[in-house]
Amino acid sequence: MFISHRDEIPGKKLSGETLKNVTKQVLIGPDQGWDDYVMRMFTLEKDGYTPRHNHDWPHILYIVEGEGTLHIDGVDHPVEAGSTAFVPPGKEHQLMYRGGDKFVFNCIVPKEGDK
Repeated sequence: MFISHRDEIPGKKLSGETLKNVTKQVLIGPDQGWDDYVMRMFTLEKDGYTPRHNHDWPHILYIVEGEGTLHIDGVDHPVEAGSTAFVPPGKEHQLMYRGGDKFVFNCIVPKEGDK
């Protein structure tokens, strides 16, 4: 059993040429007893974005706070707190901050998708 709060889980600031102003937290995964999947929380600060990429596994998304844009295969979709999305394997995708204090979303992927 694992019980915690997002404020108690350490975040890691991610950096690189393909992303900006992104913090990642692993909320639940193999270390907490969920062997096959990982639920992460990402926080994008003002002007933040994740890499535009694709891969062989799906994403399940739930927007927690703020407003953003979910880019899937050339189409931009506005999302906000309460929005959900499924990104199929092989689809190019990216999430971008659009407004609010910060843009926060949960992302569930198979274990191999958490790099």
